[in-house]
Amino acid sequence: MFRFSTFLSTVALLAGAFTIAPGAVDAQTASEERQLTAEGLSLGEEADETAQVGETYIKETFNDWSLRCIVVAEGEDPCQMYQLLSDSSGAPVAEFTMFQLPESAEAAAGATIVVPLETALTQQLAIRVDEEPAKQYPYAFCNTIGCYARIGLTDDELDAYKRGSEAVLSIVPIAAPDQRVNVVLSLNGFTRAFEASTVLSQ
Repeated sequence: MFRFSTFLSTVALLAGAFTIAPGAVDAQTASEERQLTAEGLSLGEEADETAQVGETYIKETFNDWSLRCIVVAEGEDPCQMYQLLSDSSGAPVAEFTMFQLPESAEAAAGATIVVPLETALTQQLAIRVDEEPAKQYPYAFCNTIGCYARIGLTDDELDAYKRGSEAVLSIVPIAAPDQRVNVVLSLNGFTRAFEASTVLSQ
C-alpha cells in the first residue's frame, strides 16, 4: 500500500544524492536506451502523437461542430459529426453525434445522443428544431457513461436541421420528474459537417 510518509522519505533521499543500486543496468547502456544523463536524469524524447487503431481524433471543425474520426487498420477512417452540449452554467449535459446513412436506408441520417444517468427514462427525449414541432424519441440503453437515444431523421427533418439555427433538446431528471432540462444544439456549421461525415451502413 502506498504511504505518504514513505513517499516523503523517498523524496528526501533523492534530494540528497543520486545513487545507482547494486545490480542496476550498465549506466552507458541505460543512457543510450532511456536517454539519461550521467546523473540519471531524463532529457525526454519526442512524444509519439500518432493515433493508434481504435482511437478517436478530431479531423476538422465546422463552426460549432467537430468531425470526429476513429482510426481503423485498413481503409478510410470513418468520421461522424459531434457536438458537446452544455447548460447555462457551462456544465456538459449531453453529447450529440450524427452520421449519414446510405440512400437505400429508410432514414436519411442517424444520430446518437448521450444524456446523464440521472435521466428519467420513462420520459422520452424531446427535440425541437427552431419553430418546428417537437419530436420525442425513446432511450435505447444506458451504461456507465450515460443513457443513449438512437434516432433517425427523414429527408424533411434533415433539411430542417440544415436550414435551422438551433435545436433544443429536452430531458427530464429523475430528481425532478415534473421539470425538463433544456440544452441548445447549435446548427451553425451543420451542413458542411454533415457533408464531410461518413456514410455508415450500420
